[in-house]
Amino acid sequence: MNIADDVPVIIGGGLGGLMAALRLAPQPCIVISKAPLGDQAASGWAQGGLAAAIGADDSTELHIADTLAAGDGLCDADTVRRIVEAAPALVETLARLGARFDRTASGAIAVGLEAGHARHRIVHANGDGSGREILRAVIAAVRAAAHVRVLENCAATRLILRDQRIAGVLVQGDAGPFVLRASRVVIATGGLGGLYEHSTNPAGAIGQGLVLAARAGAALADLEFVQFHPTALDTGRDPMPLVSEAVRGEGATLVDERGVRFMEGHGRAELEPRDIVSRAVWRHMGDGHRVFLDARAALGGRFAARFPAIDALCRESGIDPGAALIPIRPAAHYHMGGIAVDAAGRSSVPGLWACGEAASTGLHGANRLASNSLLEAAVTGQAVAMDIAGTQAGRPAPLAPLAVPPVPDAAPVRAIMSRHAGVLRDAAGLTAAADALRPMAEGQGAAADPALLGLMMVTAMLRRTESRGGHARTDYPDKDAGLARREESMFFFEKKNQKTFVCLHPRPLEQVQVS
Repeated sequence: MNIADDVPVIIGGGLGGLMAALRLAPQPCIVISKAPLGDQAASGWAQGGLAAAIGADDSTELHIADTLAAGDGLCDADTVRRIVEAAPALVETLARLGARFDRTASGAIAVGLEAGHARHRIVHANGDGSGREILRAVIAAVRAAAHVRVLENCAATRLILRDQRIAGVLVQGDAGPFVLRASRVVIATGGLGGLYEHSTNPAGAIGQGLVLAARAGAALADLEFVQFHPTALDTGRDPMPLVSEAVRGEGATLVDERGVRFMEGHGRAELEPRDIVSRAVWRHMGDGHRVFLDARAALGGRFAARFPAIDALCRESGIDPGAALIPIRPAAHYHMGGIAVDAAGRSSVPGLWACGEAASTGLHGANRLASNSLLEAAVTGQAVAMDIAGTQAGRPAPLAPLAVPPVPDAAPVRAIMSRHAGVLRDAAGLTAAADALRPMAEGQGAAADPALLGLMMVTAMLRRTESRGGHARTDYPDKDAGLARREESMFFFEKKNQKTFVCLHPRPLEQVQVS
């Protein structure tokens, strides 16, 4: 295909974007990836697996119930049903693409247990290498697909509009900037854990896709809901390796330096939803304790066989996870918010779609259920492709040149977000964060894009005066029934006396409408 053609452009080389590209066949499309495919995609880092109700004792209704419970009152029920019902067929699709899922002695696909799930329903591969194996198979299919052109080591830096519709993408490549004419663009750039000092996400996951959408005028939703994984390996690495939920699903417990199992007797103990476990670990650390995962009794010598990748990571730090305590701490792991989209993945800007973690679909509500992320990415990627297949290319026309923004640098933002917008928050800290972020967001420097997203996030956190799911306020520790709704955020620039100000416009989330 000619790079000058107006074909669908997919920004992001993770599972969601690549599934969209495959589903577009035979329609030509372009995938833009900041790194070689698979290198910096959070999909490939997923250890637990993909949630699907395929067990003999399981059902779609049980999976739906667990998802709604974890979402803490903010899930969109129709979205939950649509995506969860698609899970069993998705497993078959991925297997046909070549994903080698772990199987039982009888040949059936094996399923594991993770926190928040009432049944064993986590489809995994290579023990704890699920995301890597799934992405391997999908990447191989994309590389073999004649209709997909992949532009690697390229970063989308701005969306170009004409008549309030998407008209192109400004891209920075190794040879310099260039423009792709595109009236149909998909943002599949993943999450924003890189805005925090302690994160399990690739370092480049700083929410750039959300900034692209926001600067183009798209509505974002649920920005306050950040999930912190309770068991990141605490050995000084950045990003922090993840110690999968599935380790606790196998019976590992949380203990402190005294050996005290501090979550014992609290509901499902270590198998409570992630937000509850993360806050318990955070508070225990705040009381001066170190926290460890103890897998000695539950797994012992079987640890390496069941979780080979985690075993290798631990041993790189001099820890035998089957015989010694594993040091852990909470780390930013997943963002439930994102670009507000409808059931087809359409944003509020004509010609702009989003899928995967970059999108806010309503599946996760206030708190994602473990292993629903790979499921959402693949299902929504396919849904976006099916919708785009029914659209027409835009009118060819020259595009006005744009100034090329600097390469985004989140370093000045990370300490602010970690200190004030982390596991626990309050009005004083969030206000201080907003005051620190605003000058950077209103500037032209490398920190402007990350600071803009951080500013939108802390504004949403200030606005939600309650604690719910992944959003915990120490000054508002209880849930407020009047706030059991999703909200969207939009921003615009306003000039006063030669100075540009960031203005934020919050409102209750309505169905995304695209003319």
